[in-house]
Amino acid sequence: MAMRKGSVQKGKGKIKETAGKATGNERMEMEGKAEKMEGKAREGAESARDTARKARDAMKRRTS
Repeated sequence: MAMRKGSVQKGKGKIKETAGKATGNERMEMEGKAEKMEGKAREGAESARDTARKARDAMKRRTS
């Protein structure tokens, strides 16, 4: 399975958060946390989209 944008964004957020903690940069840490949350939301949307596609394809197969 290819890397999805949500997973990549979560990973970038984790790196940014860790770097912020290590350097004592609270702003970077908070930006990283926000990016991780955006990634989780995007993963949820990607999952819902995949589920909808599968349901649509199953309906097409039944009607054909």
